[in-house]
Order: sequence, then structure tokens, then C-alpha cells
Amino acid sequence: MQIEPINFERDHTNRLEFEDVVEQYYRPLYQFAFSLTRSEADAGDLTQHTFYTWATKGEQLRDARKVKAWLFTTLHRSFLQTRRRENRFPHYELTDVESELPFTLPQELSRLDSVEVFRALERVDDLFRAPMSLFYLQDCPYREIARILDIPLGTVKSRIVRGISQLRARLTELEPVADPVAA
Repeated sequence: MQIEPINFERDHTNRLEFEDVVEQYYRPLYQFAFSLTRSEADAGDLTQHTFYTWATKGEQLRDARKVKAWLFTTLHRSFLQTRRRENRFPHYELTDVESELPFTLPQELSRLDSVEVFRALERVDDLFRAPMSLFYLQDCPYREIARILDIPLGTVKSRIVRGISQLRARLTELEPVADPVAA
């Protein structure tokens, strides 16, 4: 079955129909994605993401004749972004990195409760406690914390890391809280 190409010469101001664009470009986009990822599943995800982006932002394209270039560029940028993320945050099987995990006895985990964590958090320096509380207790993203505290984004991240180190140290110093149920 021969697919009739989209006629861009008709009227450049007409919005391209989503179904027409998918029908016209799915196969070449998928093939390009497969050549980049060498994985059918990843190629399918990348192609689907490209069409999702087209569905949400495609109307911004002023010249309908450039849809092919727009789609391929979008797909390639998504691929590069995914690779950068994978390089920054590699995935490891737990069994492969088990030796790098901190050793914690099960009884230590069972005695640790929220009261002790909050007691230890109170003993963390104010400089580190504020970003930690916003991040972990209020679920604020880094950028919002930077805006709230009026500090650079990198400073937010480093203060959270340093605060975690202090919190760990404080947790090892604390005496366990008596269990009111056991008493």
C-alpha cells in the first residue's frame, strides 16, 4: 500500500493533522530511533515520545514543510537527553554493588523511628536543616528550594548532601527513645 505524502503546497497555514503526520513519518522515525538505540523497545518509546511532543508542541511549527526535520531533530534531542541522564545516573543491579552499601544491622533499622529522626534533624545545623526539610519533608524540587532560600541551585544540593552526613552522625549519637507500647 502506497502512502500519499502530505501536500504542503496546499496551504501552509493549515495545521497538519496528527494522524497524517504519524502515518507519514512513523516508520522512518522508528527506523532512525532503532539505529540510535539498537533496541526495539527503546526505539518505540523514543518514537512515541517524539509524537507526544508533536501533539503538544507541533502547532508552534510555522512552516509545515519543515515537519520532517522538526520530528527528526526532536527525536535526536530526546535520545541525547536520555543518554546524558543514563550517564549521570547509571543503573546498577543491587547484587553488583552490594559490597558498596553501608552495613546496617536489622535491629538498628527496627529501632529507628520518626521521633528519633526528627530529634536528630533538630540537631543538624540550621544551614543544612532548611534545605533538607524542604526537600524531604515538603517535597520541594531543588529549584524551588533555591528560590525560597535565595541561594544558588548548586548550594542547595551541596547543603542537602552535607545535611544528610550530619543527620547520619546525629542518628548514631542518639539514645533510643523508650517504646511507649512496650512500657
